[in-house]
Amino acid sequence: MRHPDASRRPIVPPPGSRGYIAAIVAAQVLTQLGAFALPALLPGYIARWSLSNTEAGWLLGIFFAAYVAAVPVLVALTDRVPARRVYLVGAGCTALAHLGFATLAEGFWSALALRALAGVGWAGAYMPGLKAIADPLEGAAQSRAVSWHAAGVGISGAASFAVAGLCDALAGPGAAFLLGAAAAGLAFGIVAAVVPATALPARGAADGEGPRRQRALLDFRPVLRNRRAMAWIAGYTVHTWELAALRAWAVTFLAAAAAHAGEGGVPDWLPGPTALFTLAGLAGIAVSVTGNEAAQRLGRLRVVSLAMGVAAALSLLAGWAVAAPVAVAALLVLLWNAAVYLDSSALTAGTVQAAEPGLRGATMGLHSMCGYAGGFLGPLGVGVALDLGGGAGSVVGWGLGFGHLALVTLAGLVVLRRLGRGGAAPG
Repeated sequence: MRHPDASRRPIVPPPGSRGYIAAIVAAQVLTQLGAFALPALLPGYIARWSLSNTEAGWLLGIFFAAYVAAVPVLVALTDRVPARRVYLVGAGCTALAHLGFATLAEGFWSALALRALAGVGWAGAYMPGLKAIADPLEGAAQSRAVSWHAAGVGISGAASFAVAGLCDALAGPGAAFLLGAAAAGLAFGIVAAVVPATALPARGAADGEGPRRQRALLDFRPVLRNRRAMAWIAGYTVHTWELAALRAWAVTFLAAAAAHAGEGGVPDWLPGPTALFTLAGLAGIAVSVTGNEAAQRLGRLRVVSLAMGVAAALSLLAGWAVAAPVAVAALLVLLWNAAVYLDSSALTAGTVQAAEPGLRGATMGLHSMCGYAGGFLGPLGVGVALDLGGGAGSVVGWGLGFGHLALVTLAGLVVLRRLGRGGAAPG
């Protein structure tokens, strides 16, 4: 017999269920929706505020720098308090940052502060949301959930380029940030309704492990001793360095390629820069999920090594193609983007599976902190290289800006493999 109050009870999916995973992924999609509005609209802001390329690089990179400063505290807290609390703080900061950018930003310094707040917000949402998904799961189910989480975030990041371009065309650039603020507010509501208010026990944690793991909040020494986890963290650092640089500057690069081609040099069938990079991002998601599945079958280290090697070669070619036919430049960017995405889920899943269950929050915090430190350096490095090489219209500038990423990627691959040999093989 049905309980008399059953009809009034909210239907909340239990942790670890498909509905629970889908709800958190949906919240992450909404929180991320406004994240790439600035890269999508960067050429207009450079002109509107008379920014140098280095200043533009700071606006793009400060998001990651603020993330790095906040994430060790916010993610390590999830080993002590429910991830739900941390996530709600992150989603709230994200909504406020986008709202402020739409209504208050008037130049470099105000925009810098608001972009930093957005970075703090994403620090409170990204890895805490992933931990809320990962803790009730283990093994292949956990790896696939991590992969779908990465796919959802990637889809939203890709869509944000097209959404920002559409909002700009219809109502001006501020509309893109207002939409991002509203989406983050909706994510706040989803997580408040779905994620338990009490901490979720990590699957695989031994009984009585909790008291042994009480340590200083920012003590990452146990994580640093885990060489398998550190191998994947090293790979993720250079992956994010490269991906952040590509995402931040791809639209500006494609606009520069179109300018080099001149009037009539852009084929009518070729989509505009924001639409094109949205398509690139969406294709990258499929590549990312496929890469993680391939990693489980063929070996994670083998797939990651292939992806990093191909990405390094394409980054060397792409920048110099700014003066090539626009279709060639666009094709190289699309192929490079796919190569970068190939190991995206595989790297994060490698860290999650290598982490000790009682230290998963701290391990993911260090993973994210190191990765986004690379994310800060990538966009800034491209901006500095452009200014040194003659500006956004210079072939040399783009060659240096994108070309330095090949060296970074190959160096990261060497570190990943050496750390793996120092302990258990990371594959």
